[in-house]
Formats: sequence, structure tokens, C-alpha cells
Amino acid sequence: MRILIALALLSQLVAAQETAKSNSPALAPTVSHSAEYEITIPAGTKVPVFIKNAISTKSNHEGDPVYAQTTFPVVVNDRIVIPAGTYVQGRISSIKPAGHLKNRAEVLMHFTTLIYPSGYTVVLPGALDNAPGVDKATVKDKEGTIRADSNAGHKVGTVAPPAAEVGAAAGGISTRSLGGAVAGAGIGAVAATGVALLLTRGPEIRIGPGTTLEVVLQRDVPVDGKRIGVTAAERY
Repeated sequence: MRILIALALLSQLVAAQETAKSNSPALAPTVSHSAEYEITIPAGTKVPVFIKNAISTKSNHEGDPVYAQTTFPVVVNDRIVIPAGTYVQGRISSIKPAGHLKNRAEVLMHFTTLIYPSGYTVVLPGALDNAPGVDKATVKDKEGTIRADSNAGHKVGTVAPPAAEVGAAAGGISTRSLGGAVAGAGIGAVAATGVALLLTRGPEIRIGPGTTLEVVLQRDVPVDGKRIGVTAAERY
């Protein structure tokens, strides 16, 4: 009889321990709050911005900072993930001033950081996709290099007439005839055209404050939806 009572008490004790373990908070499943609010902005997303600081192929250098600001909200799955007014920071990766003949001005920028109105900062792998606001220039490759348009014949007309006059004078002196003057004028005009082409530089690229650009994400960008400032985003 005593043995049966002892077994019954032991069974009750084991059952109580199992119940305590199942109710223990340490064994309760945990939920990652960061995973719950994480949103991914996919690669290829276009981000419209405008430049805040002036950039010129004549005066800027490699490594100089680039400051911009988004002009329109970026939406993913019906939710604003980059509100208008978000700051975008980058740098000049390479830059080349205009040269003679075919050596056109070029500038390559990469964008590296998003700074939300809330102060939340995210690493941004961004390249230039389009430059609709830059005059007389186009984006020439997938890296986002802006290249100035061709400027063949620029200023040639302003140089040729004086040289033609010099050529006419030289021809007249050498031959003492009208024919010599005409021939000299032709030689002078041709020579002036060649000199002008050699000496004339092409147009520089100038990107003033307020110039619109389009940035494209090169990789997926994870952001914390709780920190991007939903209230700030809803104001736009």
C-alpha cells in the first residue's frame, strides 16, 4: 500500500515539473522585431533626385562629394520606402575636363548613402541611370558616366576671317597681283580652320543646384520599416 502511495506522489511530482517547463518563458518562441519590420527595396529601383551642390568638369576633382535630395516618393508593395525629401550622398568617382578634338568632358558619380528625414541612415549602392536635367550631355554607359556632346566646328567661324585676311595680304605681297591675294585668302582660311580645330576645347559639363537626375539601385537595399519615418513620409 505504501508503495502505491509513493508511486502516486512521484507521478504527481513529475507531472507538475512537466507543466512548469511548458509554461517557462525561456522556452517560449521568440519573434525577431527587426525581421518583422524589414523591407527590401529591390535592385533596379529608380530614385529621382535633384543635385544640391554645383558640379563642373572644369573645377571639380575625383573624390569630391555629391549632395542630392529625392524629389518624389519611392513605393514598394503599396508602402513608401523612400519619402520625398530624403537626402542622398555620393562622390565623384572619375572626372575628365574637355580636351581638343574628340576628347570630350566626362564625369562619373556613385551614390553611397540614404539619410531619411528621421535621421535613419542606410548604405546605398546607387549609380546614375539618366541625366535629363544636364544640358548638352548624355549618359553613355551602364556605370552612369555623363559625357558632353560633340562640339565640332565650335568657334571656327570666329577665327577663320582674320586668318583669311592675313593670308590675302601675304598672297598679295608675294605676287603683287589680285590672283595672289585671292589664293592667299584661301590658304589663310584653310590654315585658320585647322588651327581652330586644334586649339578649341569642347564644352564642359556643368551640373547646377536643382538639376534633376535619376539614380538606379545596383543591389537590393534592406531597410527597417519602423525607422524610415512613416509620419514624415506621409507628409508628402
